[in-house]
Amino acid sequence: EIPLSELHPFKGHPFKGKDDEAMMETADSIKQYGVLVPAIARPDPEGGYELVAGHRRHRASELAEKETMPVIVRDLDDDAATINMVDSNLQRESLLPSERAFAYKMKLEAMKHQGERVDLTCAQVGHKSDGRKSRDILAEQVGQSKNQIQRFIRLT
Repeated sequence: EIPLSELHPFKGHPFKGKDDEAMMETADSIKQYGVLVPAIARPDPEGGYELVAGHRRHRASELAEKETMPVIVRDLDDDAATINMVDSNLQRESLLPSERAFAYKMKLEAMKHQGERVDLTCAQVGHKSDGRKSRDILAEQVGQSKNQIQRFIRLT
C-alpha cells in the first residue's frame, strides 16, 4: 500500500480520465471492496512514484476518499514503462481514436528505442523481433493491420 499523495501520473500519459458514471461506479466499488488489482509504478527520482498503470484506479481511490492503494513497484526504464502503460490502457474499450493514436505512437517509439533488443521486454512484447519492423510487431500485438497503425499515428 502506497499513499495516494506519493503517486504521480506517468509523463506524457495520453489517456484522458473522466469523472463520468463509470468512474463513479469504480469509486463506489473501491469504497466497498477496495482496489482489487494493484497499480504498477516505478520510483520517481524526484520523490514518490510514477504511475505506469492504474491511473483510473488512483482517481477512483481519491473519489472514494482512500488514503492508500495497493501498488506493485517495478524498476522500469522509460521504454519498458511506456510499453507497460500503453498495453494496460489498450485493453479499455472506451478509448478515443486520438488516445489510441498517441498510444500506438508512444509504444512504437519505445519499441524502436530498443532497436534490435525488442526481446528485452519479451514479457510485454511477447516475442523477439526476428528481424521484423517494430510497426509489424505492434500491428500483430494489437490486432490491426500495419496500414491501420500508420493511419492512427498520422492523427498525432
